[in-house]
Amino acid sequence: MALLNFKKREKPAVVADARLEAVLQGYSIEVMPRTAEKVENFRDLLPEGTRVYIAHIEGTPINDMVATAKRLADEGYPVMPHFPARIIKDKATLADWIARYNGEAGVEQALLLAGGVEKPHGDFHSSMQLMESGEFDKAGFKRLHVAGHPEGNKDIDPNGGTKSVDEALQWKQKFSERTDAEMAIATQFAFDAKPMIAWADRLNAEGIKLPIHIGIAGPAKLQTLIKFAIACGVGPSLKVLQKRAMDVSKLLLPYEPHEVLRDLAAHRATNPDFNITNVHFFPLGGIKTNATWAIENGGNATKPANAS
Repeated sequence: MALLNFKKREKPAVVADARLEAVLQGYSIEVMPRTAEKVENFRDLLPEGTRVYIAHIEGTPINDMVATAKRLADEGYPVMPHFPARIIKDKATLADWIARYNGEAGVEQALLLAGGVEKPHGDFHSSMQLMESGEFDKAGFKRLHVAGHPEGNKDIDPNGGTKSVDEALQWKQKFSERTDAEMAIATQFAFDAKPMIAWADRLNAEGIKLPIHIGIAGPAKLQTLIKFAIACGVGPSLKVLQKRAMDVSKLLLPYEPHEVLRDLAAHRATNPDFNITNVHFFPLGGIKTNATWAIENGGNATKPANAS
């Protein structure tokens, strides 16, 4: 007779949550060429019209980026590739990338960011320079997103605080007012709704009216999330994970973003002018894992295209 008889934990039944379903509507998700390769068909996982960002990590060939963009576009998804300023050599390279994305994959939108490279590879060091180049306007791009950091960014403000990132967002707000491009802020992920809400409310009070697509880490093992959080410089909300790691009953269970999304949804329900308008997922535990969680929690709004 066994001395210990542990029963396998059964996954609790999903209970419909109207607020959670509402906040998941129109979510976007981020992939890389190597992670996208693991997905047989995105239409089995993502709702029709889901915006898919393609992260451009230093060293990834532009051919791989464009091929991934074409594959996603062929499956019916609007694609938003990253343009990290510091890995783009010069204006000619920028124009070439834009032309290839547009010509080969029909891309008309981009996320512009400085990029996590300490030393620029060439002429560009900021997303503002990319915007000022005029190349996106010349190619007829309709939507430009820029990066946001609810908990600050020590690469930009090495001494702490948010002075430089705030000034950059003020510049981007003014740029949005003098251009016809649709713009929004896509943020780094965090784990606690409170600093996200406080940051968004502060931007709004300071005249930065760009819609915010808030970064959310998808379901993943706790160890995986802590590793990515430290590498990406996630700030105070990392304590949410550290506290969870101290709870033995939760240590081995995967993290899921129910709590942070419900808190955001509750705030939005009582604040109609809330400027966090969309959720942007970082699928740190895998694209399929993230998409499946969204399908299970988002109701009709997150049904995959092939299930419609």
